[in-house]
This record gives sequence, structure tokens and C-alpha cells, in this order.
Amino acid sequence: MDYLESILLGIVQGLTEFLPISSSGHLEISKVILGNNLSNKESLLFTIVLHSATAFSTIFYFKKDLLDIFSGLLNKNYNKSHHFSVLIIISMIPAVLVGLIFEDKINSLFDGNLILVGCMLYITAILLFTSDFLKLKKKEINFKNSFLIGLVQAIAILPGISRSGATIASAIIIGIDREKAARFSFIMVIPIIFGSMIKSLLDHGLNFENFDIISLLLSFISAFITGLFACKWMILLVKKSKLYFFSIYCLIVGSIIIFYSLYNGL
Repeated sequence: MDYLESILLGIVQGLTEFLPISSSGHLEISKVILGNNLSNKESLLFTIVLHSATAFSTIFYFKKDLLDIFSGLLNKNYNKSHHFSVLIIISMIPAVLVGLIFEDKINSLFDGNLILVGCMLYITAILLFTSDFLKLKKKEINFKNSFLIGLVQAIAILPGISRSGATIASAIIIGIDREKAARFSFIMVIPIIFGSMIKSLLDHGLNFENFDIISLLLSFISAFITGLFACKWMILLVKKSKLYFFSIYCLIVGSIIIFYSLYNGL
């Protein structure tokens, strides 16, 4: 993989991790377009680098919120920080269970299956469009809601379903304030990403043989920087009820790749 491809894939990851158009789906599309010549271990390492970059960009963007949460946790009395942390833990349960039980089956889906990606992009489009036009009574995030949002996050493991788009849209649909929905969605994924990375490292280890460190560094930097901009942009779009623009995009891209796959017999 050359340097330009590393930068491009980093930009794709940084943008699509936060924008509601499916990072996993677009990475699969990008790999097909650029030509995926990486071995399984090399692909795993590259994926870990990209996801760590967007995880760190999330931490950097929400550093004040996270510092407030951690400082609140030091207080022995039960407070908002403790409550928010419990909500995050509850939201993690479905994704952790799905990841552990169906790991092999899930991994088999990430192998250039563009028809699946296209169909899942349709689902993402429906969720995004619906969330912009529903007007429900506002609710706070509680234990039940956090579990439901976590369940959606678990389903969004499928390539083509946007994790951020699905979780934010679902939270809005059940009545959560738009800004709170976006904040919860972005923060709730941080422990999931790092947990998944640690598990992958324990299961497979790191393989730096035949891999250009500069390519990894370039992909990390490009994903981190674009991730910061995409995170800020996404929150503004959520607040202004402009997610339906991305629903149109998902419909168009989903249709194109399904047609491409059928035409080329993929």
C-alpha cells in the first residue's frame, strides 16, 4: 500500500466514522476500488490504526466532558458522572455480547460483500430520514433507553449500517434531545473501540513485518485530523435536523454499489 492510499483510507475512516454514512461500508468500498492486497494480519493492523485514530479524535474533541466525568467519579457520592458512566456501561452490553458470540460470522461479512453493504446503506438512509421529521416528546437517557441505543450499536456492526447515524437517529426517534443524542453516541463508542482493539491484539498480536511504518503513521494522522472536523460538523448537522441529506447520499451510494456488484457478478 503506497502513501497516497494510506492517506486516502485515513480520510475515509476519519470522515465516515462520524458522518452517518458507515465507515465500515465505505472502507470496504475503498478497498475494492484501490485494490486490497493486504494479508489478513496486515489488514487487521491497518484497521486497528485507523480506529485508534478516530477514537483518539473523539477523546480530544470531548476532552472537557470526559475530564468532568472522571473528576465526578472520584466523588464517593453518587452523582451525574456515576449515572452517565452506568448508562455507558449498559449501552456496551449488546455490542460486547454480539462481538464475542458472533465474532467469526461478523468477520466473514467484511470481505468485499458490496451487495450487503448496499442493502445496509438503505437501512441507514431510512433511519436518518425518519429522525429528521419525527417530533416526539423529549425524554432523558435512562437505563432502558441506553440499552436500546446499545442494541442498535450492536446491529450497526454490520458493514453498511452507520454506527453514529444509527445510534443518533434511534436516540432521536425515541425522544432524546438531538445534542445529547450525538454526545452520548460518540462517547459510548470509545470503550467499545479500545476493547475491540485490545481483544484483537490479544488474539492475533501485531505484525509489523513487511509493513511500512510511515504508511501507518500517515493513515493515523489523516484519520485523526479529518475525524476532528467530521465530529464537529456532525454535531452541528444533528442540531439543525439536516441528517436527511445523508439519507439521500446513502440511497444513491447503496444503489450504485448494488448495481455495480450485480453487473460485475460480485
